[in-house]
Amino acid sequence: MSVADNIREIISDYGYKQKSIAEKAGMSEKQFSDLLNGRKTFKAEYLPSICIALNKSPNDVLNYEKER
Repeated sequence: MSVADNIREIISDYGYKQKSIAEKAGMSEKQFSDLLNGRKTFKAEYLPSICIALNKSPNDVLNYEKER
């Protein structure tokens, strides 16, 4: 899975709103959507702010596995 896939899974699993995470990460909803859907290249520089918005460590996001 890609980082974007993991982020989408976290948003879904925790019931977050994509718009809320985008705003907390300092992005517009469109920019965030473009990142998650591969229309914009996901750069490492985006990860810290997204992790803060998700309240997850980079390691948690990069290695996310749904809890069973």
